[in-house]
Order: sequence, then C-alpha cells, then structure tokens
Amino acid sequence: MLADAGGGGANLFAGDPRTRQAQAVDVVRWLGAVQAQDFAAAKWALALRMRAATDASVEHAFNEGQILRTHLMRPTWHFVAPEDIRWLLELTAPRVNARAGPYYRKYELDAAVFKRTNKVLTKALQGGKHLTRAELRAVLNKAGIATDDLVRLSHIMLRAELDGVVCSGRRAGKQFTYALLEERAPATKSLTRDEALTKLTERYFTSHGPATLQDFIWWSGLTVSDARRGVESINHHLKEELVDDKAYLLPRSNPSADSPLYPSHLLPAFDEYSVAYKHREAVVDLGPTVIIDGTAVGKWKAATDRQSVAITVTPSRTLKKSETLAIAKAADRYAAFVGLPAHVHI
Repeated sequence: MLADAGGGGANLFAGDPRTRQAQAVDVVRWLGAVQAQDFAAAKWALALRMRAATDASVEHAFNEGQILRTHLMRPTWHFVAPEDIRWLLELTAPRVNARAGPYYRKYELDAAVFKRTNKVLTKALQGGKHLTRAELRAVLNKAGIATDDLVRLSHIMLRAELDGVVCSGRRAGKQFTYALLEERAPATKSLTRDEALTKLTERYFTSHGPATLQDFIWWSGLTVSDARRGVESINHHLKEELVDDKAYLLPRSNPSADSPLYPSHLLPAFDEYSVAYKHREAVVDLGPTVIIDGTAVGKWKAATDRQSVAITVTPSRTLKKSETLAIAKAADRYAAFVGLPAHVHI
C-alpha cells in the first residue's frame, strides 16, 4: 500500500472536496463495501468520508435501511448499499459458504436444514417485522430446530444472509435485528457474473487505488483468476506504478490531492485504509490509528462521559507543532461526530 496521501489516498479518505460524500450510502457505494463488524467504529469510518455527519445521522441512515449490514466478500459484516447487496452476494457468497463449509458440517447443517431454517425465518419476519437474534432463536427452537448452541445459530443466520433471505433491520435500542432482504431492499436488475466482477473491480481501484492485485484479492475474497479477470476488464481505465518492484494500479483519471482538506485523520479500528490491503507496512495495526499526510504516526483512544470526550493520542515519534495542530483539528471532527466538546491529550 502506498503510504502518501496523494492519488488513491485522496479517494480513500475523501479528503478532496470533489470526492467527499453527502450521505452515508454515498460513501458505501463509492468504496464498494465497508467492513463493519465493529459497528461504532464503522459509523465513524463513514462519517470521516462525509461532508458533515454525526453518530446520530449515520445511525438514522442505518435504521432507515439507507445502508445495510450483512456478511459478504470476506466472512465478516460489511455495510453495503441496498441496490448493490444482491449482486455482491451472488458474486461473493459462494466463496464465503466454501470457507464456512467445515463449520456447517461440524454443526450438522446441510442443504435440507438450511432450506427449513430459511423458511422459518422468512415466515417469522414477514410483514416488516424486525427481530433480534434472541427472538429468532426462540422461533427456531419452537420450530424444532436446535439453536441452543450459539455458534450453530450464528451459522444458520450467516447462511440466511448469504442466501439473500435476511439482512440488517433497524436497531432495537442497542440490539441488532434482522429483517427480510426482499422487504428491506428494492429489487434491482440482475448482473451477469462478468458484469459484477467488472463493477466490483472498478469500485475497488477507483476508491482504494493505488493498490496491488493481491490487495484486491484480499479485500474482495475472490479467487486469483476472478480478480485477474476483473482487472483485465477495466485495464484500459487503469495505470500502473512500480514501487519497490511491486505493481500498483490506480485510475488513469485519478484526482490530485496536493492540498488535502484534512491533513490528519483519527482512523477507527478496521478502517478501510488498513483492512482493505493485504500488506499494511504503512499503518500501525488494525486498531484506532492517527495518520498525518497518509502516514501512521501513532494510536488514539476516546473516553466519553456526559460532558465531553477525552481523546488520548500516543505518538510513535516526536510530533511537530503543525502536526499537533492538525491532530487537534482531527479531534474536533470526532467531537462534532459524537456531539461533545473534545479534550486532547498527547
């Protein structure tokens, strides 16, 4: 991964006013999909790339179904746009199912069982119902499907997501719910496999480039051959740069970011800047990371009470005065997101 903020850095952080997005779904659509197993962190990841956003506004977008959360690509939760969820599932669910195969067999879950569980879940959720996992567990148990083992239950729900039966519903307080995909997302025109490959590849390299083929394979969960086919289908839109004998791909029309709007960012855990690349030499780890001009300079954490949010930054090197000022501005953005004044400690 290239460590500077130019080129794909501007696209990924949406720091350039030309690429910053208005709505949460715009960010999700631009990036293709956004890893979201840490829900609070993922909301902040979206807000970082928006013109203006609060925790409440991103939560509202989620509850209203403007963005959906489900399992696809790599076997973890992702935010996706409603109009993209079906073709993304068709393209990537077979690989996720293959990876989950040993667990399906371990917990005696086969095609016949999944046909039955999907039918029970569909009946329970019909009519716009949004039910928690605990509520669906009770429904499945009542139907004679053993779900006392929570790992078995999680794989039943995983398969229902991958089969396009369920996706995220609105939250019930702090609890997550499931809803029927057919009721949560409008039907869209089907894509051929080649069309889906092309679209996913274009989304990735446009928003994440410069990136390598191996980065794309890691992020998408696709096979090497499928990833190569995807790159070949948009090759005329890409250019190649060699860095340390590695070939990085990025759009030919990549916007410049010589003067980024925000030189520093407080990245959440599992941000696309780190998790979307196979090699992460340029970042500290997958935890909350402070970056300046595209390069990691330390870690951060936030402690919130009713009056304020205390942000503690642990730098990995001595910071210049201009850098501490940039971090303070980044902290102000986070404070605006949570709706509290910030106190920064470095």
